Amino acid sequence: MSNSGPFANDGNSQRFPEKSNAPGETGDKALRSHYQDMQSATRFPIKLPISVKSNFGESCSETENISANGVLFQMESDMPLGSTVDFTISMPAAILGAETDVKLDCRGRVVRSADEGGRKGIGVVIDEYRFDRR
Repeated sequence: MSNSGPFANDGNSQRFPEKSNAPGETGDKALRSHYQDMQSATRFPIKLPISVKSNFGESCSETENISANGVLFQMESDMPLGSTVDFTISMPAAILGAETDVKLDCRGRVVRSADEGGRKGIGVVIDEYRFDRR
């Protein structure tokens, strides 16, 4: 991935290492193992507006929960495991105690997709992020 565009390193972003397969692990198995490791992070049941873009379209939703490693949200349609997702979480100034709203621009990968009440619960690990004060 290049260092240009919306995820260029500007001092306000974090880059996480790419997933690596342990000896003998392949694709989905490694992804599931990596996801289980990330589930140990504390999840916060925070409902915030999220806009999602992927090769499968664009959609707006609301977060179900957020952790240091990722986010869970619901969508009408499924997203395949491993697919890349760009998303923006809107954080209101009043909640943050800031003067202006903050947008958290992220890039990640789908690590969970499950039926939840007629919709799809989509879990995404955050690979890159950037704060944008507007």
